[in-house]
Amino acid sequence: MNRRQFAKNTLMASALISASSVPGFSNIIAPVNRSLKKGIMWGSIGVGQTVLEKFQAAKLAGFDGVEPMSHLDRNEVLKARDTTGLIIPSVCNTMHWKFLLSDPDPKVREEGVAALKVSLEDAKAYGADTVLLVPGRVSDTVSYDDCWKRSVQEIKKVVPLAEQLNVKIAVENVWNNFLLSPIEAASYVDQFQSKSIGFYFDCGNILVYGWPEQWIKILGPRIAKVHIKEFSRKIADKQGKGAGFGVKLQEGDVNWPVVMKALDDIGYSGWTTIEQPEGDTPEGLKDLCDRLIKIHAD
Repeated sequence: MNRRQFAKNTLMASALISASSVPGFSNIIAPVNRSLKKGIMWGSIGVGQTVLEKFQAAKLAGFDGVEPMSHLDRNEVLKARDTTGLIIPSVCNTMHWKFLLSDPDPKVREEGVAALKVSLEDAKAYGADTVLLVPGRVSDTVSYDDCWKRSVQEIKKVVPLAEQLNVKIAVENVWNNFLLSPIEAASYVDQFQSKSIGFYFDCGNILVYGWPEQWIKILGPRIAKVHIKEFSRKIADKQGKGAGFGVKLQEGDVNWPVVMKALDDIGYSGWTTIEQPEGDTPEGLKDLCDRLIKIHAD
């Protein structure tokens, strides 16, 4: 190396070192390298009719895994998994709204417990380590405290099976008028005193009554899985709450760079699974995956 080149390299190195001390600039020259995995929920795959076709569509779009519903034909799901090479990280309990664990009728709750057991067995068969569960719903006929007591009582009946199968039951924050603060959600999980109970955090659902980064910080290691979903408060205010989901990823009110930083801070390096519209065409599925990749890079 000649003297001129040496001097040039030295000046460049000095400039980079100086720039790295400028707030915000270090992120530009040293992008975050995350090992988050890209998943998509069953209901977001609008391409294909059979289980295999849906898995193939997700694979073609660039996803690493699929979160299927419970109570599907296990042989079909296993064939789709093995054919595509996709991972099944979690299973969504397809019966939790129909047979709520907070229902006043003991027979309905019994059906809910049975459905949760099937979901856990499905997950074990697929190699998944998590089952998504809506624990209950508060309404004019189900008080807040009854929802808490009943759902806890019923989930406790299934904890031994979850521990035996080494599959986590992860309760999700949904619009069920229940677990409305992160501190309360953390307390709900902790009371079971079991590593088989965790939280399935949905980034979009939370915008109605909170900020995802605050929840992530408080829930910390209780978070088993993360749903990636967008929401627009502006659209919701004008057209109704449900309409708030009618916005593309990165075009709503979720502050994704801040959310990613919050996940970094708690050491989360697992699955980020899209639950989002616009996946009704191969191009739409690929766009969802591409946007998820950009979110990971924020």
